[in-house]
Amino acid sequence: MKVLDGLKYSKEHEWVKVVDNRAYVGITDYAQDSLGEIVFVELPEAGTHLDAGDVLGVVESVKAASDIYSPLEGKVVEVNEALADDPALLNEDPYENWIAVLEITDDSFLDDLMNPSDYEAFCAGEE
Repeated sequence: MKVLDGLKYSKEHEWVKVVDNRAYVGITDYAQDSLGEIVFVELPEAGTHLDAGDVLGVVESVKAASDIYSPLEGKVVEVNEALADDPALLNEDPYENWIAVLEITDDSFLDDLMNPSDYEAFCAGEE
């Protein structure tokens, strides 16, 4: 399982990379590995306001469909359209292939996310 430094992680297996006032959100290597071959990604609409815990999108694999939850509060300002054409990009490199970019409206939710070592311990407890 690959976990990157410099990112924050949720218990729902999303990662967050904050750049200025924007948060890039994607699924973790653990999530894509658990799902298996990803065949479809439902992306959010640009302009949508999300609260922490709201459904950001859906990832479907040959095994199951799984909701992606927003780990923080913000407005969707960009979506990764490449995933609509090639959802398997999430299997190839889930950290390069973010799902959406949110303009952060409340950064206090970042305090609720895990650092890389805490996330690794969390995943070890799930196995």
